[in-house]
Amino acid sequence: MKAIIVDDEKHVREGLLLLADWETFGIEMILEAADGNQAMKLISEHQPEIIFTDMSMPRCDGIDLLRWINDNKASAKTIVVSGYDDFKYTRNAIMYGSFDYILKPINPTELNETLSRAVAEWGKQNSVRLTNLENNRAVFDHLLSNSLSQSSLPEQVALQLNVVGCQQYTVAVIPMAVLIHKAFKGNSEEAFKKVIETCNHYLSKENTGVAFQNMSKEEEIVLLFWGIHDVRKIVNEVLLEIKRETEIYCPIVAGNSSDQLMVAYELANNKLAKLNLLTLTDRANEDGDYDLVYLLDYSEKVKWSIHSGSIDQIDHILDEIFVTIEDRGYFTMGQLEVWEEQFSILKEHWLKEYEINYMNSIYKGIHYWDQGGRFSFSLFKEEKKKEFYELMELVYDCKYSTKKNTVQMIEEYIRNNYQKDIKLQDIADRFFLSREYISRKFKQEYQETITDYVTKIRLEKAKELLGNPFLKIYEIAETVGYQNDKYFIKVFKKREGQTPKEYRLSLQSQ
Repeated sequence: MKAIIVDDEKHVREGLLLLADWETFGIEMILEAADGNQAMKLISEHQPEIIFTDMSMPRCDGIDLLRWINDNKASAKTIVVSGYDDFKYTRNAIMYGSFDYILKPINPTELNETLSRAVAEWGKQNSVRLTNLENNRAVFDHLLSNSLSQSSLPEQVALQLNVVGCQQYTVAVIPMAVLIHKAFKGNSEEAFKKVIETCNHYLSKENTGVAFQNMSKEEEIVLLFWGIHDVRKIVNEVLLEIKRETEIYCPIVAGNSSDQLMVAYELANNKLAKLNLLTLTDRANEDGDYDLVYLLDYSEKVKWSIHSGSIDQIDHILDEIFVTIEDRGYFTMGQLEVWEEQFSILKEHWLKEYEINYMNSIYKGIHYWDQGGRFSFSLFKEEKKKEFYELMELVYDCKYSTKKNTVQMIEEYIRNNYQKDIKLQDIADRFFLSREYISRKFKQEYQETITDYVTKIRLEKAKELLGNPFLKIYEIAETVGYQNDKYFIKVFKKREGQTPKEYRLSLQSQ
């Protein structure tokens, strides 16, 4: 299970993390959000079963979050945690289906009792929900995907598939990347729907198996067979039908049978990793082990080539790697995966080193499949060189051109996050610099300490908000990052020579 804690005060989130007995209730992942907007994104992505939320937060408060949860019909149990014993908040919590409402300071006993009841209630409702939605493909795919890490099919799934007591499993896997990009123009939803329908058309004939989208792994369809069947014959029929419908070849690799479902899935993945993309034969059938070429082994040579800004140098290094691969006569799916993973590691490292912040916009060389969907090593070499050329250009330009210095980037970060409790150590960790260096350089550049600069920005924003006569002083204080309105008033008067109320009156008189 997953949970999320939504509160703009970090110490409150830390308190909940420490006080709740998460392990006892089977909660393995705890997410954190500082306001409702962050929470909505995380809830949409991770679908937590338990939501703890504060009510009073800047930008998007607990009421807005509860309304959003209710509108989206999320199945999670929401527990409101607030320091405001106020009927307005209680009424909204009830109106939007909050499971319970507890006050700060948090009592550990009360917290764990509430959490226990919420988990139990979610479990009951989820059991009913799964029963009602057992024919829903997305739910079924999740259930089957989770089964791949277990020794056998859960009873609920086995009953639905009518294979209770199955003693033997065989798994085949279909990597979908080529089909998605070549046959369906990047429409992954349509690709999965069509290919799964094709697979199940054959598998359902004699109740030999089921095809589903693996929700635990990107771009993969799993064919699960039960009992003893001619799996190879069925796989070949499916392969030919997919090729007939899409005009694209995609590999389908079946592993050996096992009485353990998770072992059967592992065997299929191991066999897929050994598929030689140059000949479309299985390396596992050949004598001896096969070696992978690791890009990280060449990282120093590649680094200096990139620093030089010379295309000839980077070509020389990459050609050396490509020749090593070609001389071996095989390029496996496992090799492809290792290359992509290690290039991503190197790219991220070099971009961080030079403080380049647009990693996602860099060219991604994935077009190394020909028109028929077969792997092309010549296209692979072209695509990989393009990636390195662009990376080299970015690093070289960054190294030798005038760019925004680090202190200016820190100032920009402060302006974008002034409402938060910004600590010097957090900035140091983010920009990989010492606190002493940041303090000294920032004051040299802006003639103020970071603390004074944050205060200045907060008060600039506060003065803008004071022009709105409908905003209360404490609301403005919270919006600009002060949880205590009295402290806000004190700081404002010290810096501006008058209280916020006096400042507002002066604006109105003008």
